[in-house]
Amino acid sequence: MALDIKPTRSELINLKRRIKQTENGYNLLKMKRDGLFHEFRTLLSEMISAREELVGTYRDAVQSISLASAIEGGLAVKSAAIAISRHPEVTVTRRNIMGVVVPNVVGINLTTTIDERGTGLIGGSAYIDEASDAYSSLVVKIVKAAEMEATLKRLLVEIEATKRRVNALEYVVIPQMEEARNFIQLRLEEMEREETFRLKRFKNK
Repeated sequence: MALDIKPTRSELINLKRRIKQTENGYNLLKMKRDGLFHEFRTLLSEMISAREELVGTYRDAVQSISLASAIEGGLAVKSAAIAISRHPEVTVTRRNIMGVVVPNVVGINLTTTIDERGTGLIGGSAYIDEASDAYSSLVVKIVKAAEMEATLKRLLVEIEATKRRVNALEYVVIPQMEEARNFIQLRLEEMEREETFRLKRFKNK
């Protein structure tokens, strides 16, 4: 790289300015990388806990539906499910984490009241209500876990990309620019010595 650089003072000034700007960009990228990694670790810890809760909730839901089916009958359970007036919906918007666009998942009608189940206070069953509550809780946790998993994937992709940019600046770009700066400085010093020596010879004639 140094061989393509003109050894002039103006080039040296420009190169020093570019090095300063590049170092500032490098420091900002490092801060972004570290911040993203902190967010990733925090969310990963939450995701592990959420998955554990999800497994437990799933087991409770399966037990509740099995108990309701055993006591009230499978037909009654299916009828209660069909009678629900509202059905779960999910909307996905976007939010920003340190410049990374991640999904923001919002669930609608994930839980139901007794009135919304269409069975009423008299026609309902405590076992079916318990199963419905268990599955409502399960759906809420599934939606939340899906959002967290998608966010983790986006963060990981951005962390890897930022790491590559940081490494490129640290190990390639900045060293090459510093090498060029040193080349120019040495060449200018050499030219100055040559000029000084030439002037001395001229005076001595």
